Amino acid sequence: MINKIKTAFLMGVFAFLTSSHVHAQLQKGQLIDGIAAVIGNEIVLESEVEEQMNYSKQQGAATTDKCEFLENLINNKLLVYEAKRDTLIENRSAVIKERVNEKYAQFVSQFPDEKSMLAAYKFRNQYEMKNAIEKIDTDTYYGQEKFRRITEKADVTPNEVTDFYKLYQGQLPEIKDEVSLSQITMYPALTEAHKQELIDKLKKIKADIVGGQTFESQARIYSEDGSAANGGLIKNIFKGQMVKPFEAAALNLQEGEISDPVESEFGFHIIQLVKKSGKMYEAKHILLKSTPTDGEMKTARAKLDSIRGLILDKKMTFKDAAFRFSDDKRTKFNAGVIPGTDGSNKIERESIPGSITYELAGLNKGDITNAFDDEENQRKLVKIVKVEDVIPAHKITLETDYDRIKQFALNKKRNEMLEKFVTESIPNTFISLDKRYQTCNFKGNWKKEAIKK
Repeated sequence: MINKIKTAFLMGVFAFLTSSHVHAQLQKGQLIDGIAAVIGNEIVLESEVEEQMNYSKQQGAATTDKCEFLENLINNKLLVYEAKRDTLIENRSAVIKERVNEKYAQFVSQFPDEKSMLAAYKFRNQYEMKNAIEKIDTDTYYGQEKFRRITEKADVTPNEVTDFYKLYQGQLPEIKDEVSLSQITMYPALTEAHKQELIDKLKKIKADIVGGQTFESQARIYSEDGSAANGGLIKNIFKGQMVKPFEAAALNLQEGEISDPVESEFGFHIIQLVKKSGKMYEAKHILLKSTPTDGEMKTARAKLDSIRGLILDKKMTFKDAAFRFSDDKRTKFNAGVIPGTDGSNKIERESIPGSITYELAGLNKGDITNAFDDEENQRKLVKIVKVEDVIPAHKITLETDYDRIKQFALNKKRNEMLEKFVTESIPNTFISLDKRYQTCNFKGNWKKEAIKK
């Protein structure tokens, strides 16, 4: 029961799909095309069941019940099937398909070459891996959207939170050592000379294109974006999807026209509009990232240390400084507070990245680190972190962990809504299970057996 309370079942399974499925290894001799189950017009392959089992074993899971893993997958497939039939859920299959090349290029960029990447992930060729990426992204999108639609009205009252705690307090986990942290993050500013260097390089690339080189070839050579492998092409862009400087420049072009260098938060681009139609457009771009030099990093650290000094001298609060100076949009409007994974502002010490753990060593409540270098989303930055609170390991109580208990209660209610939806959908959905699973003792009535009254 407690596993259901701790996190919504569906979201946990989709986390598995997005984080591990692409990495799944197909062993020699493994059955890869046997059909384990059909739900509507969605299929679960035997290999998917095996992959989920193997991944769970690698993570230390105790259960080896194949039936349980199959039921997880057919639950997801039912949601995917229903989502595709739901007219209120946007059909994004085409967009997902178009983004496969970009995601594939991102995987390749992490290895010396494409061949070593395919070998590492045990795919025979790029076609096989791209199909896997598309399938995972499609299932994840539709499953999560249907889950959101089913549970969007879920809420719990204070009385329900209290009742939940009284009923399940014996099953709630003990809280490990935690901290509450706030941060101020700053992306180092490039010097004007550095900016001009990037602009001049893009102007030269544009001149070469005008002189006869193709945009595609120059993107593959110079662009530092995942779309480089696809000649810089980004298809099916919805208006409002890209950062504002990029979109403003792209939509002010005529089809086939190339922009002058454009600065965005990611760096400098030249952009070619391919076509635009209604709320969508296609564009090619070449990106040179604004990667700061050592000197620019040093300047940013010095600026942030001076801000830290103002806070320590009580000339400015950390909250005000975060609002005025932080580049982290997630936290700057929330006093810099770093959110935890469970809806609270508490973070388990053991889950804190090593770079931050090192800086926090020896600090107490109220202390602030010196400015230090870090990296997020492949962008270099500097930050200071304040220790707002230190919470020793303890048993959960309403007094100390109300927000966390509320999230547990809310997840339980969401699960109940999901289970109700699945139960009501099964009788009206075509379901076929391979004979190997006919003896399974499923939680849901997937075998559509007569219910005894």
